Amino acid sequence: MIRSYLVLAALFGLTGVALGAFASHGLRSQLSAAHLAVFQIGVQYQLIHALALLGVALLALQRPGRLLSAAGGLFVVGILLFSGSLYLLTLTGVGKLGMITPIGGTAFLAGWLCLALAGWRIRG
Repeated sequence: MIRSYLVLAALFGLTGVALGAFASHGLRSQLSAAHLAVFQIGVQYQLIHALALLGVALLALQRPGRLLSAAGGLFVVGILLFSGSLYLLTLTGVGKLGMITPIGGTAFLAGWLCLALAGWRIRG
């Protein structure tokens, strides 16, 4: 789990920076201002949760457990569904992809809840 989450955190960070640069330089003339803003929200949430995933992996080195594992998995699912759906929605124009976004947002929330519960259980 720890190795996977560290690798995924790094890859999500890498692709988040690359997608942000792509949006700023390559998509600015291709997308409306509204669609560009939606794409950037996907990038922002991806980068925030890449760091959260990194934190989960590092914490799991000291205090492994099911709640941390669940938090990491939920952050991964959230990035894929939330950010991924926003990228696809803006690039394809298929509005129905927006129905996936709240599922990813719910995964993010559940991940943060698992992380909070894991922290609550730490003694000392």
